Amino acid sequence: MIRKIGLIGHTYRNINRYREIITVLFRHGFGDLITNSQIEKYLDFGKKFIPKKIEETTSLSRWERIRMVLEELGPTFIKFGQIMSNRPDILPEPLLVELEKLQDSVAPMPNEEAEKMIEQELGKPISELFKNFNTTPIASASIAQVYRAELFSGEKVAIKVQRFGIQRIIETDLEIMFHLSLLMEKHITEMQILKPVEMVKEFERSIRKEIDFNIEASHIARFGRNFQTDMTIYVPKVYKDYSTKKILTMEFIDGIKVSDLKSLREAENDPLLIAGRGCDLVLKQIFEHGFFHADPHPGNILILKDNIICFLDFGIMGTLLPKHQDYLGNIIVGVVNKDSKKITETLLSLTRTYNIENRDKLEYRVSELVNQYAYISFKEIKVGEFLNKLFRMLIDFKLRLPSDFYLLSKALITIEGVGTKLDPDFDMVTHLEPFAKNLLKKRLDPVKLTKDLYSSLADFRLLFKDFPFEIREIIRQIKTGKLKVEFEHKGLEPMLVKHDQISNRIAFAIVLAALIIGSSLIVLSKIPPLWNEVPIIGIVGFIVAGIMGFGLLISILKHRKM
Repeated sequence: MIRKIGLIGHTYRNINRYREIITVLFRHGFGDLITNSQIEKYLDFGKKFIPKKIEETTSLSRWERIRMVLEELGPTFIKFGQIMSNRPDILPEPLLVELEKLQDSVAPMPNEEAEKMIEQELGKPISELFKNFNTTPIASASIAQVYRAELFSGEKVAIKVQRFGIQRIIETDLEIMFHLSLLMEKHITEMQILKPVEMVKEFERSIRKEIDFNIEASHIARFGRNFQTDMTIYVPKVYKDYSTKKILTMEFIDGIKVSDLKSLREAENDPLLIAGRGCDLVLKQIFEHGFFHADPHPGNILILKDNIICFLDFGIMGTLLPKHQDYLGNIIVGVVNKDSKKITETLLSLTRTYNIENRDKLEYRVSELVNQYAYISFKEIKVGEFLNKLFRMLIDFKLRLPSDFYLLSKALITIEGVGTKLDPDFDMVTHLEPFAKNLLKKRLDPVKLTKDLYSSLADFRLLFKDFPFEIREIIRQIKTGKLKVEFEHKGLEPMLVKHDQISNRIAFAIVLAALIIGSSLIVLSKIPPLWNEVPIIGIVGFIVAGIMGFGLLISILKHRKM
């Protein structure tokens, strides 16, 4: 139905879905995006495909209408909005606020479909897999539903079942999203700044991970190994024999939601202890493991007996490389020491930008932000909020951090909110300080320094080992004439254009001169045919030369340059 465009060349499987998406965009006042993207050129039905008259709902703000579009278009677009809400470097703050409100508004999956999916994936009837299976879902979302069951061993389990046909829906929507984003980026100047194609690519990588439950199972296993000696946290067990790419069976956790203060106190749990412990666990994930829960909101945290904390939903996790942990430590130390230069250098290293024209302006902005937090109490300092402001500042300088840093700032903002609800006097800085100090100690640890030195020596060894061969290879290519050096000299374009203009005018003048001389010789030689004893060919030559000369004069005067 849809013609090829650029390098995509997809044929979409569901033209009705395409029409539905366009109709929703028109209804919420975004018809200009469709018409300006010239989509009718790439559809077999042309303009007939685009709705002629739709009642628009434009009384709400633009950001609210974007959220409503995503909610109305269903699971794929809701997930797109939720994932993009973690990217303050791309989207404006008012839109991020609206995306935080996105709700999965899909109807529950029929039990028959859920049971069919379980039996199809695990290869046995429900009755042979579970001693008891509760057909009422305990949780329902756009991608999956969760059911409670009991194994024949007596163990209580929670079964996460992927929605029937959701992969086909996502694949269709991704194709359409790619097509629309490519057209918008190609034809709408304002959209080129947002880079919608890149946004869709990032979303595709994320959603493909999220619908593969084997990846979530591996996240849980890794998370459990990281905390295997920590008695303050409990990680649910995964039942591999009852799990596949579309089914995830975990230990059922019967706990109290961290936000339910009344129930926590009735169970003799200590909210103040839980606030500090939860914060320490998140900071430990970030600074020690480099692998953290990216969405620690109250619904994903349960409290067990003796104030033990249990995290749920490991679909989206953040990762920090060791060097990124060091950079984060540099930022925190820079804030404590009010060293805006150190923070600026760290940010530039993170963004891999070493030459920036307005570096002094960036350092000044960083200094301004640091001073806002320099003279207030620890209780008033919101670490996640500070990092979020710092990272958003980079947008003005067209700098972009690794995406996991935005997940990090959001995770810290979320856990700070949870901590403050549990303990009104909660301050993260007090908990953060020992982790930052420990990070600095690690840098000077003799074992780590020895490892770093050994690694550097190994690199030098490989360098010197390969050096003679590389030199011989370069000499061989020079001898055989195969050595090619790519050279790009920037800034020559205007000079080349000027050179072409001058060359063209010189060539034009030479032809003009030749025409005048040739016509003069013909007139002097009185070569027939004649008109009033003057050769007609010579007259025509002079007329043509006059026209050409007049044209050259106008061109020179117009550009005021020779």
